[in-house]
Amino acid sequence: MIAVLLLGLGTLLGAVLAALAVRALVPAAGGAGGAGWWRSRPHGPGTEPVGEALARVEDQLRRMEADRQSATGGMAQQLRALQESQELIRGETARLGRALREPSARGRWGELQLRRVVEMAGMLAQCDFVEQPLLAGLDGPLRPDMVVRLPGGRSLVVDSKVPLRGWLEALEAADDVTRRACLVDHARQLRTHVGALSAKEYWAALSGSPEMVVAFVPADGLLAAALETDPSLLDYAVSRRVMLATPMTLIAMLRAVSYGWQQEALVNDARAVADLGRDLYRRLGTLSEHLSGLGRNLDRAVAAFNQTVGSLESRVMVTARRLGDMGGPGLAPPVPAPVVSVTRAVLAAPGADDGPVWAAAGGTDLLADEAG
Repeated sequence: MIAVLLLGLGTLLGAVLAALAVRALVPAAGGAGGAGWWRSRPHGPGTEPVGEALARVEDQLRRMEADRQSATGGMAQQLRALQESQELIRGETARLGRALREPSARGRWGELQLRRVVEMAGMLAQCDFVEQPLLAGLDGPLRPDMVVRLPGGRSLVVDSKVPLRGWLEALEAADDVTRRACLVDHARQLRTHVGALSAKEYWAALSGSPEMVVAFVPADGLLAAALETDPSLLDYAVSRRVMLATPMTLIAMLRAVSYGWQQEALVNDARAVADLGRDLYRRLGTLSEHLSGLGRNLDRAVAAFNQTVGSLESRVMVTARRLGDMGGPGLAPPVPAPVVSVTRAVLAAPGADDGPVWAAAGGTDLLADEAG
């Protein structure tokens, strides 16, 4: 039984494989697949299972083909979108390159980069730096891109204009020879810019300003490309009192300036505390003098009170007692006791060289006696 069943399955599998082979060899008519061709041919009884299996295979193949076409279409659409994005980026990059070749656009871009750098360093506009102030130079008015305020009432000029044409042309160069020539031109342009910046002598227009100017280079690659072809550029700039600063270098410089401001604030606070201490010391001296005067007045009041009590006892109460002895009305009034306490003296009032010293001058403290 099992052998017969296996034989039937083998026969069915062979028929399916034969049908697939026939489908691959025989073209479809009217858009129909192998199943249509099978159904168009005469066949004997008992071959219906083979036709049904062939139809199912045909349907599965048709679905796979539809899925493949859908996936291929989606991929092609994504590739077209990617190509359009690349074209858009290429166009925007080209427009940006053309814009940066214009002096006005290049200067504005440098100013924006400079402002971002000083804000990253924690500085505030109109407090720590001023943008494009008008200065009176030796050869006429000057307008630097930024003036950074330094501790001690000093100022430092920062210029953000830098040539970019040679560097941009080097990025677009098609071969190494052209790129090298463009980089040499870029270094020459930067050297010329350093000389022109030094000739303006911004420090002469600012009192107390250090005799140098900072040339801000908006990108590290700009300075690295120039130094690659002209290693002496940095020495030339220093000799011309121009400090070439990239964003990271300028941030470190401005952080040092901010630290200087903090130290100056601490010194000012310490100076204010010292002034307040001197004022307090002088006022304590004045108060000590007032206390000494008040003690003397209290001593005089005590002496006058004791004098009055003595006069009452020796002059008035004697007559009152005699009147009582003669049968006068009532008894003699009591005599108040004299005050024997004295005030505490201020031995030394605070002056310019010593501190306040209070000590007892003898006797008992009046307030202590009253408290007792």
